[in-house]
Amino acid sequence: MIPKSNITAQEYLEELSKGLATGVMPHVEDLRKEQHKTIIFIGAGTCGLGAGAGKTKTAVETYLTEKNIDAEIIEVGCIGFCTAEPIVDIQLPEKNRISFSKVTSDKVDSLLDDVFAGKTEGHEVLGQFRNNGHESWAGVPEIFNHPFFIKQKRIVLQNCGIIDPVSIDEYISKGGYSSLIQVLKKFSSDEVITAIEKSGLRGRGGGGFPTGMKWRLAYKTPSDQKYMICNADEGDPGAFMDRAVIEGDPHRLLEGLAIGSYAVGASVAYIYIRAEYPLAIKRLKIAIKQAEDYGLLGHNIFGSGFDLKIKIKMGAGAFVCGEETALMHSIEGYRGMPSPRPPFPSESGLFGKPSVINNVETYSNVPDIIQKGWEWYSAIGTERSKGTKVFALSGNVKNTGLVEIPMGTTIREIIFGIAGGIRNDKKFKAVQIGGPSGGCITEQNLDIEIDYQNLIAVGAMMGSGGLVVMDEDTCMVDIAKFFMDFIQRESCGKCIPCREGTKRMLEILQNITSKPQNSNGNQALERFKGVMQLEKLGQIIKETSLCGLGQSAPNPVLSTLRYFRHEYEAHIFERVCPANKCTELRKFKILVDKCTGCMVCSKKCPTGAIIGSKKEPHFIVDNKCIGCGSCQEACKFEAIEMI
Repeated sequence: MIPKSNITAQEYLEELSKGLATGVMPHVEDLRKEQHKTIIFIGAGTCGLGAGAGKTKTAVETYLTEKNIDAEIIEVGCIGFCTAEPIVDIQLPEKNRISFSKVTSDKVDSLLDDVFAGKTEGHEVLGQFRNNGHESWAGVPEIFNHPFFIKQKRIVLQNCGIIDPVSIDEYISKGGYSSLIQVLKKFSSDEVITAIEKSGLRGRGGGGFPTGMKWRLAYKTPSDQKYMICNADEGDPGAFMDRAVIEGDPHRLLEGLAIGSYAVGASVAYIYIRAEYPLAIKRLKIAIKQAEDYGLLGHNIFGSGFDLKIKIKMGAGAFVCGEETALMHSIEGYRGMPSPRPPFPSESGLFGKPSVINNVETYSNVPDIIQKGWEWYSAIGTERSKGTKVFALSGNVKNTGLVEIPMGTTIREIIFGIAGGIRNDKKFKAVQIGGPSGGCITEQNLDIEIDYQNLIAVGAMMGSGGLVVMDEDTCMVDIAKFFMDFIQRESCGKCIPCREGTKRMLEILQNITSKPQNSNGNQALERFKGVMQLEKLGQIIKETSLCGLGQSAPNPVLSTLRYFRHEYEAHIFERVCPANKCTELRKFKILVDKCTGCMVCSKKCPTGAIIGSKKEPHFIVDNKCIGCGSCQEACKFEAIEMI
């Protein structure tokens, strides 16, 4: 056994490579160094920085300088609990690492004073990390027993928010790259693919296609060149899973991508990532350089004869580039537009060569499947959907962020358990799952177990993992209009059903949510006919669009029509929005007995819809009112109410 603290991470990998042949294996514990000074971890993912982590870090640096304290500051990624940002963890020598939430810059001095004095009272403690041999903080629970974490099973997210994302040594000390070394030394390509097939891993990018099957199709296709592609474009509104994984644990993605490349025989891999993710791109570039320096990427990796070059391709954020053939066209330098299939990418993909495309989450599962065995992974989840799924929780919930749950967990457990319920204790209305191409799930289906087939059965889909929760004040017609507007603008325009059909559906939704106009009988009839055709039009688009994005484009409308038809009917027949969210359908009136004639409301009205003399009650001209509510906001006497 190699003496502790007497081996570098690179030496460990070399010893591991030799040990797989000789049977004399090094221990990961040999990499763990003694901690002689305080370490302060600051959550500096995009969400943390948005909450003020940059200012928090500056305040910590100032404190340490003024107090002349020798401590190390490490920026980590997002642990997933975005509501609690900025998160600061402190690890004193020989003591457990302890985590605090909402540490804004003005709280830094008080927090550090108390922690260095051994006190935690008066601060928002998330919990402590268990570390054998270190002293525990009295009365502080383990962090993963926190209600936000306790029902999660973290595989993809296990290192996020915990390790230094730009330290390959720290990733290796957690067992990183041991799966890749094992594959290169002991597994054939066929054996790797078989393990992925038996694990039951399905693509986490939306379609849920069996990953092993996709890899095997490319593996069996003879070619002098093959490509492995990671889709990190993540175009769904409200989705940020891939970004957070790359920002918090980029080496996990690289390891999974390298294993997949070895399995199919690809010597070049691309990571297609949107340019709007600068922090993720920065950390990816650092990770790739580190892996190359350690001989984990490049030529003849660890003497295996396997070569791999990983390239980053930045996209412009086009939603259609989530479709694999459009993504490949973008990498090739062309406009991102889908192509008919067959041929499938596994036969003729990037540059006409066999190619495999999976997303960040899919690749990030691979190292643990190899390390712990396919049997371990297949034991997680449901009969038809194995493993875990990462969801981005947003909308009207108390706790927003990233959660990773075993397949089979119910929607109710996520929203009312992990997320803490609806914000301001309002009534739950629906959750949009699967992004703009997904569907909504209502209260009657809250106890459905999450897997691919169950979600499709209720008119939704897994998608990439966006979960947007809506409360009683949400207008479902307005939500459908929002997603249809997004889809219509993002349509590549190649096929008529998607290009023209989504445009027409949006026009119908805009019509029924707009202010009634004086119109002749023909115009009213045309409007009514358009509404009657909405459902039929959606079905035609689903059946005739060229690509998967076009085929799923009508889902938000069809789903809301299925469960909230009464809201559509209220908009169409009664010309009212039950949730009072469609501004053009809102009506206001001035209470004569409360109006003082101060004229503030008339000055604020953008359309001149309020008339009246000074110090006399005013009135609203309905035909001019656009329902913006500026008058109600401006009135100090509560003389204006919505009717």
